[in-house]
Amino acid sequence: IVFDQDAAGPGGTDMLSLLILLQAPDVQVLGVTVVTGDAWRDEEVQHALRLLELVGRSDIPVVPGAAFPLVRSQKWTEQWESLYGKVDYKGAWNPRGHGPYEIPSMPEGNPSTKAANEDAAYFLIRTVHEHPHEITIYEGGPMTNLALALAIDPHFAELAQGLVFMGGSIDPKSDDPEFATNPRREFNLWFDPEAAHIVLRARWAFITCTSVDVSLETKFSDAMFEQIAKVQTPAAQYIARFSKPDHSYMWDELAAAAFIDSSYITNIKKFYMDVNLDRGANYGDTIAWGDREKPADFEMQPVNVQLDVDMKKFGDFFVKLMTSPTPGARNPLMLKSPAEGGPPAH
Repeated sequence: IVFDQDAAGPGGTDMLSLLILLQAPDVQVLGVTVVTGDAWRDEEVQHALRLLELVGRSDIPVVPGAAFPLVRSQKWTEQWESLYGKVDYKGAWNPRGHGPYEIPSMPEGNPSTKAANEDAAYFLIRTVHEHPHEITIYEGGPMTNLALALAIDPHFAELAQGLVFMGGSIDPKSDDPEFATNPRREFNLWFDPEAAHIVLRARWAFITCTSVDVSLETKFSDAMFEQIAKVQTPAAQYIARFSKPDHSYMWDELAAAAFIDSSYITNIKKFYMDVNLDRGANYGDTIAWGDREKPADFEMQPVNVQLDVDMKKFGDFFVKLMTSPTPGARNPLMLKSPAEGGPPAH
């Protein structure tokens, strides 16, 4: 798998989804490609590098990708909000106090390893050419890096094994303010609608979507956190130090876990998906059709959309995986003192 992610951190859904794939003995992560989304790219690269150091997997390259969406800009979006209303969550564009190229203080400590001297789009292309039809692309953030790879090499999607992504919103049942009045607005597709449009129409062998609908059925509970935090392994202690049992939705964690074992998913429905590119009020919203109503467009690709989950089964799997040793780990720093390169003391 190649893990494409807006790697905000430390802790949180972006980092914990990477941990799931690192902890899984049957998954080989060939690289982490980073895109601006939940936070700015350059800051995210540092979080990803440091996580790999802390759990002993610095052999995996971290590759910077797109710093900005293809078309949408922060300034234009602010003007758009003055016409159509405020957006509850804007990721890197939420007020943070620093710009795209500034890196704030790192709570988990600064990484000593460096990012790869390659662009994410070229890394993605090179990897699928080296391993044709063997590499699944995991997408946990905006699809900018994948769209750029497709622009450079139109056969990129065909050479991959398939695409697994967290994103899209069909008909979520929620009073969460982010979705209650805008049920089709989902951040990963909304942040770079043009990129999502390109990627969803590419010729993937399969596309699997972990939707908002199923993600809202998940929660990182106190009980899960307590079971993990008491175990003295690098992954467990990373969670104990940098995550919190805030009952947050497990967006990307579920997408990663379901890639490993889809038996946690209890309802999957086939849709044809796209993104609204009209620059009006619904710009960036998810569009979905069934077989009977889909447009007569040969480029439309079927998407297996996950809609419901067995949370108990998924939660038990997550706890077990996070409390296990990290396969292939070498010199993990998480349990070491700050003087030995471990994270800062509490």
